[in-house]
Amino acid sequence: MAGHSKWANIRHRKAAQDAKKGKVFTRLIRELSVAARQGGSVVEDNPRLRAAVDKALSNNMTRDTIERAITRGAGNSDSDAMEELVYEGYGPDGVAILVECMSDNRNRTVSEVRSAFNKYGGNLGTSGSVAFLFHKQGRIVLPSGIPEDRVIEATLEAGAEDVQSRDDGTLEVVTTPSEFGLVRDALDQAGIEVMRSEVGMFPDSYSGIDDVETARQIVALFDRLEDLDDVQNVYANADFEPHVLEALEEAS
Repeated sequence: MAGHSKWANIRHRKAAQDAKKGKVFTRLIRELSVAARQGGSVVEDNPRLRAAVDKALSNNMTRDTIERAITRGAGNSDSDAMEELVYEGYGPDGVAILVECMSDNRNRTVSEVRSAFNKYGGNLGTSGSVAFLFHKQGRIVLPSGIPEDRVIEATLEAGAEDVQSRDDGTLEVVTTPSEFGLVRDALDQAGIEVMRSEVGMFPDSYSGIDDVETARQIVALFDRLEDLDDVQNVYANADFEPHVLEALEEAS
């Protein structure tokens, strides 16, 4: 839908603000450690770790900090106590929401997530209630003005699944999680600038939101979930109409 890329930009600006507060670093270190624990510390052989390293670098984390997190994870220290959890639910107006967590206390985490849903007009669902609406992919966003043919030529053999033009003139390269690192490397070798990149859960379709008050309630739910210490990522299929986005930007 038309507003999706603009909403994504708003979310990434918020992530940048959170990074300044140190919130993002805690989550990135957690992800680096767990990825190294599960798949090994060699970045080239561990797609999940490669994605985590790229995300950490894009958030201006130093390589020394990254290496310490990887070493800690590979050494099976306190990262062993962390359990990966996924919660699913619906927000206002039936928006599907997927919440990825890492926790050392499952009861605490589910209680906090449920409380957030209840407070902001949503409800926590059962396992599988919305997960089928999302698929794990790599997404690499490129600045406007780069010829699409050049991007296709650079990434096709590396395993890119698609190259999409976005509403704001930027391009988005879609990959499988396993091919994400190879495609990112191919873009670097071709001298093509990358604005941002991530591996995450992306919806197959979007739910249009055209009411400003409903949108504000959805955003409040997102913000509350993202403020929880155990929450790593929040994904949703909300797509705000242009006039709704304008109202949200004016209020931010």
